[in-house]
Amino acid sequence: MPFAVACTARILLPLGLLGMTVACQSTVGEPAAGPLTAATQSVALIPADSIKTAPTLPDSLQLTPVLPLSNLPDSVRQVVRKLQAELGPEAADLRPAVLEQACVGYLALRHAGRIQHGGVLAVADMDLPSSEKRLWVLDLAAGRVLHRSHVAHGRGSGQLRARRFSNVTKSECTSLGFYRTQDTYGGKHGLSRRLRGLDAGQNSNAASRYVVLHAADYVSASYLQQHGQVGYSRGCPALPPDQYKAIIKSLPEGSCLFLSGPGVASKWLDGEAAAQQLAARGWR
Repeated sequence: MPFAVACTARILLPLGLLGMTVACQSTVGEPAAGPLTAATQSVALIPADSIKTAPTLPDSLQLTPVLPLSNLPDSVRQVVRKLQAELGPEAADLRPAVLEQACVGYLALRHAGRIQHGGVLAVADMDLPSSEKRLWVLDLAAGRVLHRSHVAHGRGSGQLRARRFSNVTKSECTSLGFYRTQDTYGGKHGLSRRLRGLDAGQNSNAASRYVVLHAADYVSASYLQQHGQVGYSRGCPALPPDQYKAIIKSLPEGSCLFLSGPGVASKWLDGEAAAQQLAARGWR
């Protein structure tokens, strides 16, 4: 589907992409959002410097390279490689460099006391197309995949692949970085779990944007079969209706979620802190 961006001091996005409502601005969850359309001529304004955009590529299956972390102690790198091997075929599509970032951030957050529930880590590679199962929930100590599922990105972030990311209210974009899971509530989409962004300037508005884990019909198997990809949220990492309860319950309050994607940056990618935590407590 065509998509035009005006590269001026401000970006103009059709309301078919952004809408007039705040991303997930409801404590009862967000309304379902389907494919992008150009049904209206009105526009909403978003500051150009508020959106991180991946290098220009066609909306295809070509992924953005992820480089291994520099200055990462060998002790950490070896343990992450061992974990990748233990995870087996279910994690074959989880790119090693993405898993490395997720594990280093998780360990650094545990070391800083920002993540209270240890041993479980959720990681989503949002650079993968939404037609792929790109969310993994990992049992780190046992070295196994607890859940793997599809997950939606925000309608402001792109079409088949997420290309734009923002922390700004009304952007309807996915926000990259590390999250701490918060409490649950019963919302419009059933059981939902609040998220707290832990990367200042990148996902720190998650709570005020009501970015939560919840179910959505546009992430269902039937929707995927009909459209060839899942639909779009307003910024929430929305989950399949047949898996969301199990996924949410496997990530108790105080767990770690990492949304990876082009341009992700985090102070929690701290190899030394990760090494200290690993030496002191392992994956716990």
